[in-house]
Amino acid sequence: MDDLKAIPNDAAIFKASNLEVIDVNGVKVQLGSLFADEKTIVVLIRHFFCGSCQQYVTQLASVSPEALAAAHTRIVVIGCGDYEPIKGYLELTGYQGSIYADPSRSVYRALDVTIESLARPPAGEQKKSYMQLGFFTNLVKSTWNGPLKNPGFVGKQGNFSQLGADFVLGPGNSCIFASRMRHSEDHTEISELMQAAGVAYP
Repeated sequence: MDDLKAIPNDAAIFKASNLEVIDVNGVKVQLGSLFADEKTIVVLIRHFFCGSCQQYVTQLASVSPEALAAAHTRIVVIGCGDYEPIKGYLELTGYQGSIYADPSRSVYRALDVTIESLARPPAGEQKKSYMQLGFFTNLVKSTWNGPLKNPGFVGKQGNFSQLGADFVLGPGNSCIFASRMRHSEDHTEISELMQAAGVAYP
């Protein structure tokens, strides 16, 4: 898509809302039920071994529950792998919210999150604040926390080249913010995402 910040149209949101994602226990949940009654920040991450996305979700964990409650908003994270790595991902990132799996990537496609790339940021682009580790440190750490520490999850982490996106959906089938990643370190700054959702941060 040409405009990576384009708001999904009504048909796309309706289609996505009727798809199912899988929770940490392997239970299927209709995506639309997650934002039917409440404004919901939906973060589509890359694969569950991605160290850059792990840093992003760690920063998401710093958003105050009280600020979210005051804005009647929740955060939902969705990964493109199987559900089995979710428990360890929660422990690794310190994130207390809900994480779901979309192994078929049907939600990604419905919301036009279709770019696959292993590219890093272009030369001269300012590094996002969530990227606290250097490239090689991040690579080593994500390799250790992923396939080396959890060899049983190899093949369940999701598509390595799938990029993610950030949305503010609901209540109901509505969307007020969308930003799809251009490269592997391109999640929306947390401060910008919270501002779009009306959540006080920091």
